[in-house]
Amino acid sequence: MNAPATNPARKRLLLLATGAFVLIAIAYGIWWALFGAHFENTDDAYVHGNLVQITPQVPGTIIAIEADDTETVAAGQPLVRLDSADTDVALQQAQAKLAQTVRQVRTYYVQNDALAADVDLRSADIVRAQAELARAQSDVSRRQQLAKSGGVSGEEILHAEAALKSAQSGLTQAKAALAAARAKLATHQALTQGTDVAGPPDVQQAVAGLRNAWLAQSRTVLPAPVGGVVARRSAQVGQRVAPGAALMTVVPLDQVWVEANFKEGQLRKMRIGQPVKMNADLYGTSVTYHGTIAGLDAGTGSAFALLPAQNATGNWIKVVQRVPVRITLDPEDLKKHPLRVGLSMEVEVDVGKQDGEPLTQAERKEPAWSTRAFEPAHGEIDAMVAKIIRDNLDTSDAVAPVASAGPAR
Repeated sequence: MNAPATNPARKRLLLLATGAFVLIAIAYGIWWALFGAHFENTDDAYVHGNLVQITPQVPGTIIAIEADDTETVAAGQPLVRLDSADTDVALQQAQAKLAQTVRQVRTYYVQNDALAADVDLRSADIVRAQAELARAQSDVSRRQQLAKSGGVSGEEILHAEAALKSAQSGLTQAKAALAAARAKLATHQALTQGTDVAGPPDVQQAVAGLRNAWLAQSRTVLPAPVGGVVARRSAQVGQRVAPGAALMTVVPLDQVWVEANFKEGQLRKMRIGQPVKMNADLYGTSVTYHGTIAGLDAGTGSAFALLPAQNATGNWIKVVQRVPVRITLDPEDLKKHPLRVGLSMEVEVDVGKQDGEPLTQAERKEPAWSTRAFEPAHGEIDAMVAKIIRDNLDTSDAVAPVASAGPAR
């Protein structure tokens, strides 16, 4: 029997299908070589952020809570207020201590002139005592000469010698009084010379005590270190808290980043600064976030797990590990479409740019997070110290003017 004839139409369709698949394969190969090989993707990525805890620096009782969960707060805004009765009393005591010390030190300046006059008086006493001693010595010598000829009695000689001893004793006392007056003057001059009323150590110690009391009172108000959204509030009115107790958390949503977990083989071409495109499940593909690679974590997720995997078994199977890659987000994108910590992201990294530093050599080139919310208003306490010193100075006394109420800042 003859073989059945081949169907020309079927053969033509097979050739067309084969050609189409070949063309698709060639096109995919060209696309992969030109574009696809330059990108790495993962959907194992999540939003991370700083969780700033609000903790008191001094013990106290909560009397007011001025922000609650889900509320947005600004940096420096008061969040919690503690009872300030104890710190108010301590501040008043420190103010009184400084005033008392200033009045005590003020007397040093006032007494300098009096002590200098006393030194001059003691010097004049020595001159008189020396003159009295010289006269007594002359009387004794003259009477001793007259006694040889019987011109004076022995009793007169005894009186003259007693007067001599009294003059010698008076000179010794005058010298001791002068030394004591000079020592007292030197002590006062050492405390006052080259400085104003705020300079002596006693005043500086009182000023430090006042600053410490003022700081304790100012810390009864807990400000927000950063702007963000309040979360995890555990503080309650009337609660007695100790320093370091967590009262609430502020999450700065304008400072979030993305941690994308890439497989080990995907990290070969990644470099610092490579551009990244991301989509959040919250907004879908209609919203695209832009960012750059900032660094690579120090280890895989399993290495930092609470219970790390133990692979020293006979039935070991290799599991590809993932390493977290940190990605910074464009602030403008975050402002238009805010994210929340923990949201899922789809990440695509353009690894075609290879001029950046390797992920293992990333170095910080800018300061870490910081806040100025806890910096005290030094101008306020400086003005308070200066006012107390000024109010407790006697303007009629010739004292040096107050040049500075506290240490330079």
